[in-house]
Amino acid sequence: MSTFAAVFTPNGKTWRGTEVELGDVDVIDDVTDLMLDFAAEQSSDSALLLVEADDEWFAVVRAADDGGEPRVYLSDARVVHDHPLASVLSEAGALGAPQPSESAGSRPNPVPAGDGDLITDLGVSGDELRSLSAGGGVLPADVLAVVAERAGFGDILDAMRL
Repeated sequence: MSTFAAVFTPNGKTWRGTEVELGDVDVIDDVTDLMLDFAAEQSSDSALLLVEADDEWFAVVRAADDGGEPRVYLSDARVVHDHPLASVLSEAGALGAPQPSESAGSRPNPVPAGDGDLITDLGVSGDELRSLSAGGGVLPADVLAVVAERAGFGDILDAMRL
């Protein structure tokens, strides 16, 4: 199972990013702590996590150092039953994950879930994010590239993916 994950944080008009390993996370607080630790190192109070797994699904997580719950968007909620990281991310809110009987094999189209509006201020509306998630033939890495480009850190993400 191949997973790519990276945290990005703004500092003024400049973004910084780092690839992260999420194999040891057990609960959503582990993910949030990792994100906010990086943000603090960069003198920022918020962070964005982009995750792509197996060319099958992606997630966007937004955390702020205000004590609130992280905001999570998952491109296909069906994967929470099959992928441990997706299950951890689903803890951040009621994502409405389908029952295991409605797994990816029995439903042809992705089931986007979560806070689709979490990056509207970065240039990707909730409707567009859901459309990209459900659009046939669009790979998760391509969707994350759109998110990164619109937010202003596309070059950083591209450099990490090389």
